[in-house]
Amino acid sequence: MDIEQIRKVLERYTQGKCTDEEARIIEQWFASVNRHRSAMIQEEFLQEQLEEVKMRLQDHVATSETPVVPLRPRRWRTWAISGAAALMTGAIALSFLYKPAPSARPENPAPLAQHHAPAKTNRVVRNGYVEITTARGATEKIVLADGSTVNLNAGSRLRYPVSFSGANRDIYLEEGEAFFKVAEDPRHPFIVHSRGLATTALGTSFNIRAYSREQRITVALLTGKVKVDHAERQETVILLPSEQLSFDCQSLAVAKSNFHQEDDIVGWKHGILNFRDASYNEVATELENRYNVTMVNESGNMDWNYSGSFRDESLQEIIETICQIKNISYELKNDTIFLTRKN
Repeated sequence: MDIEQIRKVLERYTQGKCTDEEARIIEQWFASVNRHRSAMIQEEFLQEQLEEVKMRLQDHVATSETPVVPLRPRRWRTWAISGAAALMTGAIALSFLYKPAPSARPENPAPLAQHHAPAKTNRVVRNGYVEITTARGATEKIVLADGSTVNLNAGSRLRYPVSFSGANRDIYLEEGEAFFKVAEDPRHPFIVHSRGLATTALGTSFNIRAYSREQRITVALLTGKVKVDHAERQETVILLPSEQLSFDCQSLAVAKSNFHQEDDIVGWKHGILNFRDASYNEVATELENRYNVTMVNESGNMDWNYSGSFRDESLQEIIETICQIKNISYELKNDTIFLTRKN
């Protein structure tokens, strides 16, 4: 099955004329793409998903003897294909626009627009180091010279050597959040430096969040074992799987706790927002980076301790939920969200 055949299947789907099995395959794929729509959809992800749907449709065509029966249009969800020629060969395969039903909420009738300004990643090589900076609304997957991989969250900056030499593999997370999956090399420890913390691993996977506007740095271990040191502390903290360290940059206090689900830590890679006892700055950083907006808190309520999780909700739904819980309102002016006192 080639691209043209898939395009025809999609056209039949929009007309309600494909089979139940074809519709199921297409809708599952749409749902998968939609879960990753929080930023510009990565070309690698789209290509992988396209290959999967091609194989599944090919298997269906090869084995099905059921004639094509027109189906009634599905009323529970509206999907729109952005352009009849959206299926393309090359680096990017498909671009889809999901249009959810409008939310009927009594407050703040002016809807929050989804912001789709081009999100770019800046990559510079200087003095033997690669410097990568992700814009708001953009994430980046990086493969290092030793085979280790880094998923870099939006609004982050990473510096690493073009090739590793010497006793250690030193990486510098100078701003933001990143998930590291480290290739094993016991003779050359893998060390991530982030705002005074040095996290050392051999063969493991872990997440570091170290945005400069936030008061705390968190290191969470998914697999393996790491040790965390700070330049001004004599104490070394060892983390085991499902443990995380929270470091207060002002008091230098360290707290260790457990997490139960992987998505609690790295859900951001899949478009999931997870807040656990989050401060206002942590909530604002996450929303600004994800949706490329600016938040201004004029509500007089800065002492936040917010917990919540969002998977498929729109920006408007997220803001309204948070405002309802915090008993505040919001106003939207251009790309800025102003949090205000409730009248």
